[in-house]
Amino acid sequence: MKSFSSFHLSGPMVASCANRQFSSLPYFNTCLVFLLTALLTSCSEKKPVDRMTDDQLHAYADELAHKFIIADGHVDLPFRLKIKNFRIDREYMGIPIKSNEGDFDYERAKKGGLDAPFMSIYIPSSYQLLPDRGKALADSMINMVRGITENIPDKFALANTVEDVQRNFSEGKISLPMGMENGAPVGDDIKNVQYFYDRGIRYITLTHSKDNQICDSSGDTTHTWHGLSPFGKQVLTEMNRLGIMVDISHVDDTTFYQVMKLTKAPCIASHSSCRFFASTVRRDMTDDMIKKLGENDGVMMINFYAAFLSGDVSRYNKRIDSLLLAQRMKSSDSLAKSIVERFKQDHPSPGTDVETVANHIDRAVSLAGVDHVGLGSDYDGVGGGENLPTGLKDVSQYPNLIYELLKRGYTETDIEKICSGNLIRVWKKVAEVAKSQG
Repeated sequence: MKSFSSFHLSGPMVASCANRQFSSLPYFNTCLVFLLTALLTSCSEKKPVDRMTDDQLHAYADELAHKFIIADGHVDLPFRLKIKNFRIDREYMGIPIKSNEGDFDYERAKKGGLDAPFMSIYIPSSYQLLPDRGKALADSMINMVRGITENIPDKFALANTVEDVQRNFSEGKISLPMGMENGAPVGDDIKNVQYFYDRGIRYITLTHSKDNQICDSSGDTTHTWHGLSPFGKQVLTEMNRLGIMVDISHVDDTTFYQVMKLTKAPCIASHSSCRFFASTVRRDMTDDMIKKLGENDGVMMINFYAAFLSGDVSRYNKRIDSLLLAQRMKSSDSLAKSIVERFKQDHPSPGTDVETVANHIDRAVSLAGVDHVGLGSDYDGVGGGENLPTGLKDVSQYPNLIYELLKRGYTETDIEKICSGNLIRVWKKVAEVAKSQG
């Protein structure tokens, strides 16, 4: 792939310098100063990575992980704690300060440099026909997140704006912004979009694994609306008006293109990967979708789930599903675990690693540009273990990904954009669009 450490000259000034006949000495001098400044800036930001030992490169990656804000577009901590009957208590099992369970806690997040994980307010598809129950579930998890920040204020803080995240970072606190995964709790009342904005929701994933009242899902084959529903178009408009980021992860392709056409603000894919590497995974984004999201000035945040990263892993998982189906079992059945373990002993998983994730970043960068890629791990949402890449098993390991990107020639500026800069730009722009609409 191309080296991202080389400086990139673009824009009207460069085009003019490149194409204009230098008819005047002052203009020539202006161009010369501009080009030299660009070159010096590029050189000054780049450490001699090619001359570092492996240990030095790891240390440099760890330094950058703590120098820059790392924002993760999707961490499923609230739902994990919900099903564990979590109590908001500083000492209860040490969660979320320190835990042997799940992929996220305070100590591991600080070790990995994670500063702003979007807490996923996840609403299962089973709640879609019962929007009041979905709204109640969403409220309970929002209360949980707020309770964590109120009970452990020296370590966690809410973040409803980019400025909140930046202030919390300067104070050494982990921000807990919130995004709602599945717009089902909006129900059929457009006023609920305002309700959830007021409660701190800053993005809404329009649907999840099934078509809902807003749009069609990549996980469904019903094609209820052939994209957005009439009500879904109203929801999209209201999200733009209020300043809620539109999240197109999980939507089907038709919905995606309709959103791109109708939205007045940049969108995000809070936790998606490249379909190029897993052609049968409709949950992933095609090359053209990635390009269109870049043209929208949005950001694609790469998902770490192994089955979304690798077609081999996706096919491997389907073999296990078929095995259980043939025996009329569900994965939750008591006998299923031993059957699956025996299969895995005889047929080891092809697995993924940190390089696999970097390949997805490379692909997205090559299609949309480095200004349109971020991180959306799906930690605590995919079951951990072999479902996550080697080297990225939990929130302590972001430096491993930065190390890999440095090896591939990404600059500090590139890495800062991927870690949070691109999401921050979109978040600000969405707020500006809302403000412009009064």
